[in-house]
Amino acid sequence: MADGQNPCALVVMGVSGSGKSTIADHLAVRIGWRFEDGDAFHPPSNVSKMHAGQPLTDEDRWPWLRAIAAEIDRTCKVSERTVIACSALKRSYRDILVHGRRDVRIVFLDGTLELIASRLIARKDHFMPPELLASQFRTLEPPTPDERPITVAIDRPVETIVEDIVSKLNLDRP
Repeated sequence: MADGQNPCALVVMGVSGSGKSTIADHLAVRIGWRFEDGDAFHPPSNVSKMHAGQPLTDEDRWPWLRAIAAEIDRTCKVSERTVIACSALKRSYRDILVHGRRDVRIVFLDGTLELIASRLIARKDHFMPPELLASQFRTLEPPTPDERPITVAIDRPVETIVEDIVSKLNLDRP
């Protein structure tokens, strides 16, 4: 990495249907880190709202984001490494997750509304209805250069996307 510090956590972010869980899981396997799905940190009330087709409010998201941030802090403190899939659509959300750490990196999965909508329509086993996609795109604040994001296009095979991320990470090998 440019600053000479390997990350202890990678947050793979993007709207629902962008491939966060798939890419993060494959990335974790590729680099030998633990995978965590940020959806597992949602309280049941958030899952119920999403199942009902109701967008989450910022108030709904704060406890979820703080729980993920606590897991990142725990992981880094004990010298573990993790890849976490988390939508992290707004800068304020990413600020909670990263909170100034230089050892946490954001990976932004960038894709068009049309591509992602086609993926959501094909999904059968997920709680995010396609109708909420427009809401997610309205909320999305793509990462800015000061966040040091790794931005990758998602219109390619999973393995190609993962290799692109790995090459951009430029991890020091033990």
